[in-house]
Amino acid sequence: MSALNRFHETASDALEKISASLPPDAKLCLVIYTPEKPELDIVLQDKGLDLNEVVSTLRRRGLSIDGDNAYKRDLLDSVVGALALGAQNSNPPPAGHWGQRLWDIGREERELHEDLVAALKLTRENLRACQATIHLAGYFDPAYVNDAQAAMKIADAVLAKAGA
Repeated sequence: MSALNRFHETASDALEKISASLPPDAKLCLVIYTPEKPELDIVLQDKGLDLNEVVSTLRRRGLSIDGDNAYKRDLLDSVVGALALGAQNSNPPPAGHWGQRLWDIGREERELHEDLVAALKLTRENLRACQATIHLAGYFDPAYVNDAQAAMKIADAVLAKAGA
């Protein structure tokens, strides 16, 4: 019998003895890890163990959302992806998926962006038309022209940034 098999057998026997002294419905999980060597990870768990509850227990005992681990990086990559795909109105998640809310937020933000760009374009064109009319009529205050030119430059810069 290999050393690993002996360890598993010994650990399993120990966990059975510990389980016998736990309150009813309590579950037991043993995790052994070697930093930087995930191939050596060992997880021994009771039948019916809910790993989400294990994570919740660790969180209650100090596991922080601020810590760095692959699970959180993957989760946040999924969040960013759902927001981006929603903004692109592509590849929506399946019905009932937790990412739907984030996809919807991305879609709504993109729609708001498009509405604001359209409103800014309209406002900028109206400002240009008003300025041209006042200038042609000869009734203008040079300060107004300067202010209007500055406002149109700002609008143009924002529209360029928005790709419009």
